[in-house]
Amino acid sequence: MGLIRKAWGLVVWIWSTASRPARHLSIGFLALGGFFAGVMFWGGFNTALEATNTEAFCISCHEMENNVFQELKTTVHYSNRSGVRASCPDCHVPHDWTDKIARKMQASKEVWGTLFGTIDTREKFLANRRKLAGHEWERLKANNSLECRNCHSPEGMDITVQSVRASTAHQTYLFTGEKTCIDCHKGIAHELPDMTGVPGWQ
Repeated sequence: MGLIRKAWGLVVWIWSTASRPARHLSIGFLALGGFFAGVMFWGGFNTALEATNTEAFCISCHEMENNVFQELKTTVHYSNRSGVRASCPDCHVPHDWTDKIARKMQASKEVWGTLFGTIDTREKFLANRRKLAGHEWERLKANNSLECRNCHSPEGMDITVQSVRASTAHQTYLFTGEKTCIDCHKGIAHELPDMTGVPGWQ
């Protein structure tokens, strides 16, 4: 009983001390403490942000590892003669900080879907594949295929070594701004869903 009374007394003392205005601490000390607290918060926030921006994090749920990641491993974006490899965040998370934060907020829906088993089986994933792909196509269309352009730029393209079809398409549509990468390159890293009804697709 005495131990409980002492512990309670300590709690009351801490609370009363912390809730009173500071008599002995200077404004400078409080400002410095606030600065260091801000630095620690910002460092922790950015550390968490970068930890969730890795391929290991992306495929930590079996929905991604067993479905789209297995498809990625069969493409040139995963393995190629140059050894340059695109990981999940390279294509699905913008590099600029503000765009990255907005994308992370959108991704909270994906966490919700994982928690509630929206696509926790192959059958559910395939049933939702067209809708999921549509979300990504719309996002990439809206940002002018920003993630594609982080690695592929019209200025860096040597169209003289492209096929006639690719060279013509790039000059006619990409270089003029009439279309963006995702308009023609759907399914570049993952299998396509049923494309019935997708505008411009035959």
